[in-house]
This record gives sequence, structure tokens and C-alpha cells, in this order.
Amino acid sequence: MIDDFDNAIARYAEFLGGNLGRSDNTVHKYQGYLARLKKFLVTKKQNHETADQASLDEFTGMHLIMQGLRPAGRKPVISCVKGFFAWAQRNNIRLDNPAKHVVAPKVPSHFPNIMQLRDAERLLQQPDLTTLIGVRDAAIIATFIGCGFRMSGVTNLNESSLIWTEDELNREVLIIKVEEKGKKQRMVPAPDEVRLLIRAYMGHPELAPVVRDLDDGDKVLFVSTRNYNVPSYNYYGEARRLSTKTIDDMLKKYGKRAGIDPKVVHAHSLRHLYGTELAEANVNILHMKALLGHVKTDTVDIYNHTALRRLRAESAKGNPLGKINTPVTQLMRELNK
Repeated sequence: MIDDFDNAIARYAEFLGGNLGRSDNTVHKYQGYLARLKKFLVTKKQNHETADQASLDEFTGMHLIMQGLRPAGRKPVISCVKGFFAWAQRNNIRLDNPAKHVVAPKVPSHFPNIMQLRDAERLLQQPDLTTLIGVRDAAIIATFIGCGFRMSGVTNLNESSLIWTEDELNREVLIIKVEEKGKKQRMVPAPDEVRLLIRAYMGHPELAPVVRDLDDGDKVLFVSTRNYNVPSYNYYGEARRLSTKTIDDMLKKYGKRAGIDPKVVHAHSLRHLYGTELAEANVNILHMKALLGHVKTDTVDIYNHTALRRLRAESAKGNPLGKINTPVTQLMRELNK
């Protein structure tokens, strides 16, 4: 039987996803934080309706510290707790907000670990392009490096995310419609290296028999080739989508093989590399923000061909893939002769 606290957590989760547009990943994490809070409050003989600030201070402070959480790890938990009780007060679940004055720890700022171009080149050279998995992995790594997508953006890609068009010289161009962070969408021009690797992946004969169809008629883009947790009769459509863990493990595997410092082998490091190369190429700051998804782009402008052409030119200026040898570099040279 679901108690009132569980019901409140479920309602708050619906509010986060439906009203605030938080990603499924964020909603899941917040539900976990509140489940931990519920368990803690039981020891105090309290619940969400009777919890006081002293108990919340203890939970977000010493309790989390004793569980090994550093300030950076405690901060999202505190944000969740404060948001939950503010919501509870607004919805008349309780008259006061005991979390109003709960203080978040100061997190020292630090520069992120960024992969260098030479490491990105070595990473991209690791997949075996004679196999479907290798071509898939090369396409994924190139997409991280050349488009600066977040992990969620890559895992969410479907075939409808790929917009195939032509430039002013009638050459094929790929625009990727990516969805990240609370279902926010943006259009990103893909470098030719990414376009060619995705073409090679989609045209691979071993991909053809894989059932990637979704209920809405779309198809999952990057698929897994085996999943022991899913029965074979259910292994199709959404069940074929690569998980964030699988992609993270893939990056680490190739990073280890290439002898790259494991601290920089992750999707966010590749995103920072993309942003760094754009900055060093003096790409306009507004274009940088549009490419990285840091600001909302005007709905009309996003579909304006001139705006996309300008973004493509700016992206090409700082494209990390254009500064290293990739599996398709020689092919591109031949095509551009």
C-alpha cells in the first residue's frame, strides 16, 4: 500500500517532469533522494508533514557527510529537499516550509578535465571499422567530439533526428535535431566526418535486420547488439536503444586501449573539448551558445536556412574533427578534390 509520503513523492515527480520539464534522469534521481529522506525521517518518528528544520539540517548535513557525500554531491540533494517542501507548502500539504532556511554547502570551483585533441584522435582510431559495432562506436565518438552533445543527447537520437539536406553547391549536409536536458531541442550542423560515419553505420548490412521501430513509426538510431537483461522476444524498438552506461563503458574501454588518462575519458570531457575548440577559433559567443545548447534559440530562426548555414560555417571553424586524423579523413580529401 502506498503511504501519503510515497504519494507526495510521486506527485512531486509528476510536477518536475510535466510542469518544469525536468529530464527523466533528474526526476529519477530526485525520487531517490526523497526516498532516502523518508527513510531518515522514520528514525526521527517524522514524515513529510511533520519534519522540522533541525531534522532536515541533520539529513542534508552530517547524515549525508557520514554517507561519504562531498559538498558537490550534497548540493543536488539539498536542492531537491528545498524544492520538495516549497512545492508541498504551495499545494497545502503543510502550512510551513521547514527547508526554507536549509543552507547548501559552498562548492569550490574547478576547471573540468578536458581531453586534448591528440587524445581525441587516438580515441577515435580505436573502433574496428570492419564490424557493425566498430562503425557504430566510431560514429558515436565522432558525434561527441564534432557536435558537443551531452550523453542524453546522443542516447536520445532517433532516425528522425537526422535532417538530410544540401548546401548551396548541392553537397549533402546533415543537421541533427538533438533533445537534451528536460526535452529542450536544438539544431546542430554535423561536421562532414560525423555525416560520413553515420552514413556508414546506417548503411551497414548487419544493421538492416535489426528491428529498431518505435511505436510512433520512428527508429532508434544507435542500437545495442545484445542485452542479457531483455528476453529475445522483447529485444526490439526502445529495448534496442544504447544506455548511457553502455556508452560510458564503451568510451572507457577505448580510452584504456589508447592509453588515455581515465579522468578525461567521458562524454562531458569531449563536450568541453568541442566548446574549447570553438572558443579558440573565435566563434561568435552567441553562436557558441546556440551550438552548445546554453540558450534558447528563436523558434523561427532555428528553421531559417540562412541561420543554419551561418551556424554550420561557425561550427566548421572550430570543428575538432577537422584538426585531427579520423577514419574518414582520407575519404573526405578524395571527395573534396
